[in-house]
Amino acid sequence: METMHAAGRRNLPPVPRAAVETALTARTAPAVVASPPTAGTSAAPAVAVDVTARIDAGQAFVARLRAAARGFATAAGADSAVVREVVPPARHRRSRCRVVLRLADGTETDLTFVGEHRRPGATDHDVFESQISSWLGAGQPRDPAWLVEDPEALDGLAVDVTAWSSAS
Repeated sequence: METMHAAGRRNLPPVPRAAVETALTARTAPAVVASPPTAGTSAAPAVAVDVTARIDAGQAFVARLRAAARGFATAAGADSAVVREVVPPARHRRSRCRVVLRLADGTETDLTFVGEHRRPGATDHDVFESQISSWLGAGQPRDPAWLVEDPEALDGLAVDVTAWSSAS
């Protein structure tokens, strides 16, 4: 990119892509990029570049859950939903998602969900989203068997959707 200012022209390096943009490009097929010619050679042949290698699996998990907000609202029968917080799963911690639903009467419901321990990017990576949608669509049942204490949740409780889905 070139810009003009009082001192003259200046070439600037490319702007880094935001994590969400990177996550969205990760869903596309690998791009084919031609390497620039080096001194004394002609243009190099096209080389396949895997775009998904540039995205962190945790970032992809967060982007996927944030994009699922509309589906969460539909499943809950709410006007809208916002995914306020997402913590990707890891070997040492459970996945976590905080969703705020806005109902037709203007009231808001703040819900926190926890999933299982696993590495982000493991198989069945969209299970957490579908478990949340299923729980919301089932009428948001609350049973002590799958409610767990969560000091970071607004009401101090989180829904363990993994325990709920295995019990249903």
